[in-house]
Amino acid sequence: MSLPRGDALDRVADILDTVESEQMPVPVREVWVYGDLALGLDPVDRLDVYLTKDILLGGDASRADEFEAEYGVQGVGQTVRTEWAEQYPEHLRANANGHAAPEKCLGAHLLPDDDEPVHLEVCNASFDDNVTQRLAGAKRREDWSTLLDPRGVCLWVDGQRSEEAMRKLRESELALPTLSRALGMLGLEEEQAEAAASELHEWREQQEGATVRGDVV
Repeated sequence: MSLPRGDALDRVADILDTVESEQMPVPVREVWVYGDLALGLDPVDRLDVYLTKDILLGGDASRADEFEAEYGVQGVGQTVRTEWAEQYPEHLRANANGHAAPEKCLGAHLLPDDDEPVHLEVCNASFDDNVTQRLAGAKRREDWSTLLDPRGVCLWVDGQRSEEAMRKLRESELALPTLSRALGMLGLEEEQAEAAASELHEWREQQEGATVRGDVV
């Protein structure tokens, strides 16, 4: 399943509208797109979206026991907002330890259709910083599937939407290098960059439906 480019752009606009107008489980600071959409491909095999979130501080955990008893999810008010959980209990998601998982809650809220080919990356670090961190980690582990495609476009920061960036996406004005060349520009040797690009493409091709991956830097 793929998305016509226009539909993928409309889907991104929907995500931006939701972030702007609805309560989120945690504060969202940045929204980026990367990969196929940034490259101007049509159709878009997978829509890749990156969210920079802030860690919830000073939350009200006074009702944590109530939510745990009713929904089986611990930590409401500590890792996700109580007021969000009260308004959107259907989007509450937990990690393997049973605690509310911000990235999974964001995924449930923003990607309600499990079948759509959209991938959501969620991290507390900005896109550019996480690209660098992931690259360093991938080199240490020699696991290139954990890389972030560095060819990203920032569409929203601290409540401000970039209409110019969206216009350039809609008109396919962005000139971006191949993935292996982009990785080479970040310091990988040519052979490493080609292997990394191949492995990352293979990992993406294995993903089906809506997927979410969380990261903390």
